[in-house]
Amino acid sequence: MKTLVCIKYVPDTSEAEVKVNPDGISVDDSRFSFDINDSDNYAVEESVLIKEAQGGEVTVFSIGPKKSDVMIRMAMAKGCDQAVRVEDDRIAGHDPLMVAKTLAGAIKGHEFDLIMTGCVAVDDGHMATGAALAEELGVNHATMVKKVEVGDGKVTVHRELEGGMLESVEVELPAVLTIQTGINEPRYAPIRGIRQAQKKELKVVSLDDIGVDPDSVGSDASQVVIEKLYIPEVESTAEFLEGEPEEKAEKLASILVKGGLV
Repeated sequence: MKTLVCIKYVPDTSEAEVKVNPDGISVDDSRFSFDINDSDNYAVEESVLIKEAQGGEVTVFSIGPKKSDVMIRMAMAKGCDQAVRVEDDRIAGHDPLMVAKTLAGAIKGHEFDLIMTGCVAVDDGHMATGAALAEELGVNHATMVKKVEVGDGKVTVHRELEGGMLESVEVELPAVLTIQTGINEPRYAPIRGIRQAQKKELKVVSLDDIGVDPDSVGSDASQVVIEKLYIPEVESTAEFLEGEPEEKAEKLASILVKGGLV
């Protein structure tokens, strides 16, 4: 089983204040820490689990700067075998279709049975890259996958739908699956694996190397335009009820009645 897993280098904004740059269309990321996209981490784990059960190899594909090598090496430390990183400033990274075209260009020429990606990117909220990648490669796909069962020339996947419902789908290989968080429990990279990852191949390529026309994945080709970024204003309409419990209950009941809620 030859599996490819696509991962993204994203900022962690949980501990840092988000500030919009003066241009109004970009964010100051100088104080952010960066790591693997959350659902991509689960995709890495699932690909390694399949390798351990079925045999074969796992190759990581990513688009990003040199500093993302740490993230890629960590994926290899967990069991992935080699990696390809595309580094090129001409890619319109804000557009999932441009990202999919770039990944497809990097993947073409590599044999694969399965491609796994995370179901959503935490930095921009896009959920289209995996499906668009399948379209670019001309293969089947399934999104929001919560369980994978590998068969002979096919996979049976369970997809998460609205309202907590699950859908079981049989997909012929080769295929692209977008993985949902919670499908597994991502492992920690062992010290031995981290050391071994430093010796594994990490190939760095540009658009020219993979035969992708920069004009086809650049800002001019993108139909996604960032017009404005802003921090939403935080407004509070909370009302604190004072008095004894009986008084509070009476006031609350009055508010609910006047609001037509009871």
